[in-house]
Amino acid sequence: MKPTLLLLHGALGSAAQLEPLAQRLAADFEVHSFSFTGHGGRELHPEQFNMTHFAAEVSYFLAEHQLDNVHVFGYSMGGYAAILSAVSDPGRIRSITTLGTKFDWSPEVAAQEVQMLDAEKMQAKVPQFVAQLQRTHGEGNWQAVITSTAAMMQELGTAPALHELNLSALAIPVQVLVGDGDKTAGVEPSRQFAMYLPTASFDVLPNTPHPFERANLDDLAQRIRAFTQATATV
Repeated sequence: MKPTLLLLHGALGSAAQLEPLAQRLAADFEVHSFSFTGHGGRELHPEQFNMTHFAAEVSYFLAEHQLDNVHVFGYSMGGYAAILSAVSDPGRIRSITTLGTKFDWSPEVAAQEVQMLDAEKMQAKVPQFVAQLQRTHGEGNWQAVITSTAAMMQELGTAPALHELNLSALAIPVQVLVGDGDKTAGVEPSRQFAMYLPTASFDVLPNTPHPFERANLDDLAQRIRAFTQATATV
């Protein structure tokens, strides 16, 4: 029987974002994925658009599909939700690999990130990205996703859900990956937060910025395979 792997997308994305990675891993894993509330055309409820709810959605998904001993890959926000789910509801997740997950939230950091989430400026400066958001979330919904994502970041800045105390209590293996050119997650902040995790490994991917679409997916898939195989006997 193949091991089970759950793929979790990043902020402003959807499950479709991870389909190219899923295709590379389908021969080795029973691959699952879903879009978080408000993403990929799912109905958006502002009160549910936060990291606590997204982490709970991971737990709900695993329980609903009766999945246990699950390996998880989370890109960016998806990695944060995966770890928070494992912290909040331990038992079903076997291991976690994150890529480009931003851990170091503060009011100042959140303010910097939110500056880039101005719908009007985005339409003027990055119209192709806006068109992508419209395709992903719906032409009438993408601006609400932007606004809700900004609010979520501000909440994380004020009260980060992950911190040294709860990370240090997480016993499952975690592989923290970050690109050498990732200015969102940052190499040194990622390294520091990996040190809080008792059974974490950390690696920097060469020639890799933050956007998932620019990652070397063949290399990433191989790293996920190798990590899950190594944790099978831990």
